Amino acid sequence: MSNFYERSTIVHEHLRGKIGIVSKMRIESQDDLSIAYTPGVAGPCLKIAENGALARELTIKRNTVAVVTDGSAVLGLGNIGPLAALPVMEGKALLFKEFANIDAWPICLDTQNADEIIETVRRIAPVFGGINLEDISAPRCFEVENSLQDLGIPVFHDDQHGTAIISGAALLNALWLTERRIEDVRVVFNGAGASATACAHLYRDLG
Repeated sequence: MSNFYERSTIVHEHLRGKIGIVSKMRIESQDDLSIAYTPGVAGPCLKIAENGALARELTIKRNTVAVVTDGSAVLGLGNIGPLAALPVMEGKALLFKEFANIDAWPICLDTQNADEIIETVRRIAPVFGGINLEDISAPRCFEVENSLQDLGIPVFHDDQHGTAIISGAALLNALWLTERRIEDVRVVFNGAGASATACAHLYRDLG
């Protein structure tokens, strides 16, 4: 395992992180600059001011996700804080891009207060088409996720929903392979953190 740690550290040091911003427009003239920025950019601004729904068509909002953490439950590393969590959030943003062509950006918050996390996500939400909550410890993660369901965009807690979805699929597949019904089996959960609790809720819903 230490070999992976060392190789990953070398990659990060060489690349200075794993993600970056790529321009969709080429700026090769004064005219290009005037279209991309001022005065031309006033056109889409005014249209969005008249109809906010147009932001999904005229800006990056449609295909952009915020990967939000407070650094309190990072992988198997525990509460290592927002700065140390950044490589993991960069990695999640990279996965979004590589496997779904979605532009995601790490947002590592310097607070572990649930109300402050909720308020911060609410304030940045207009930029994004979705919120991916990541590596926030229980029970805080439940309050944060539940409180943000009225944003009008998907709010997904990876440690809860991601684990429940994939393990639920594995459970159904195992039942199919062994010719058993979900109503007839018992499932043991080791702990009652974010992942186990969400899995328990989903398995109950599955029958």
